[in-house]
Amino acid sequence: MAHPTPGPAPVKDNPIKVSTASMIGTAVESYDFFIYGTAAAAYFGTAFFHAENAFVGVLASFATLAIGFLFRPLGGYLAGHFGDRIGRKTILIWALSTMGVATFLIGLLPTYGTVGVLAPILLILLRAIQGIGYGAEWGGAVLMAVEHAPLKRRGFFGAVPQIGIPAGLLLANGSFLLSAALFEGDWVWRVPFLFSIVMVAIGLWIRLGIHESPDFEQMKAAGEIHKRPAIQVIKQDWRIILRIMGLRLAETGGYYITTSFALSYVVLAGISDKQYVLYGTLVGSALGLGTHLAYGALSDRIGRRSVFLIGSIFTILFGVPMFLLINTGAIIMIIVAVTLSLILSHDPIFAVEGSWFSEQFDRNVRSSGISLGYNGASVIAGLLPFIATALYGWIGWVGPAVLLSALGIVSTLCALTARETAPIKTGRLTAADTSPAELLRR
Repeated sequence: MAHPTPGPAPVKDNPIKVSTASMIGTAVESYDFFIYGTAAAAYFGTAFFHAENAFVGVLASFATLAIGFLFRPLGGYLAGHFGDRIGRKTILIWALSTMGVATFLIGLLPTYGTVGVLAPILLILLRAIQGIGYGAEWGGAVLMAVEHAPLKRRGFFGAVPQIGIPAGLLLANGSFLLSAALFEGDWVWRVPFLFSIVMVAIGLWIRLGIHESPDFEQMKAAGEIHKRPAIQVIKQDWRIILRIMGLRLAETGGYYITTSFALSYVVLAGISDKQYVLYGTLVGSALGLGTHLAYGALSDRIGRRSVFLIGSIFTILFGVPMFLLINTGAIIMIIVAVTLSLILSHDPIFAVEGSWFSEQFDRNVRSSGISLGYNGASVIAGLLPFIATALYGWIGWVGPAVLLSALGIVSTLCALTARETAPIKTGRLTAADTSPAELLRR
């Protein structure tokens, strides 16, 4: 049997350069995706659905928010398949371009008052395209960072692209606060969407300057590429994919209950101005730029599961207290509630997902495996702001509070059954790697 002729060793970029490039692109994609969540909670109910009842308008706009999540698995499937077939970098370029065009066009859409029912139809179509683009983004971004990183520091470098999420949210909410101060009427929500085209151009320029993942280049040289990697990973690792979906519920579901739902909740309940929730989101996101890196580095020392459980258990405990804090209506209490939920519930979980999920799969199906699991959870998560709103309408604030805690229970149970993969816990590091001097250097 003929073996592939060994070629030159793949280029391995500096992991700081690659992870930073991945993070910046993820921040741009997250900005594009999150401005929709803010606009859906605060503006789209009247602009696109012409709903006289505010509650009905919020439900309708959150339904379109869910559309993006429903299409994320399709983006994840396509990105996973082609990421394992033609490369991680190519998919990153495609994902960012797709998201950028859809987001810019949303900023140009006519409203219900101008074209009637055609307005929400066009909005739903572009939201679906957004979902495909965003679903394609995450897997490639974290794999580029993790596969360029040294084995002993994959937790840390895998967390770097993750700070693109709070950075994107920081930019998204900051852009709405600034736009509200500078503009009036529909321009308040249009400008953040239109401005995204500038950020996309910058993100593309940065991503074009990095090399392909060395793991992909090695598996291509070794002839390990599957013809249908997504189908292959579903057949052999479907249990891991389902577990990843469960692991993500506390993180992604809690995130949207804390941000998008809370934004509309304080207005529907007559508790406070929605800006208070935006302030809390800004504070939590700013702190998240550091906490993600700290949690990622900690996972290299004590294990992925241990760090994950910090977040999932806190989610269980914080459901009711978060809403009690919000219900005071005091600006400081609302900011504290949102901030604590982000940095102690969301961030420990999200920080380890890049490394922990990647280490669950073989390299030739890794892109498909993590993309399917990560985006599969989005089908459920995208419906949660809608479900939380419906629960609030049925039984009051206790409904969404219990929902948040229930998500933490599911993710905690999944974490306890998932295998630990951190090298320091599995014996894949040498004595030199784990010496006190080396640990301090790391």
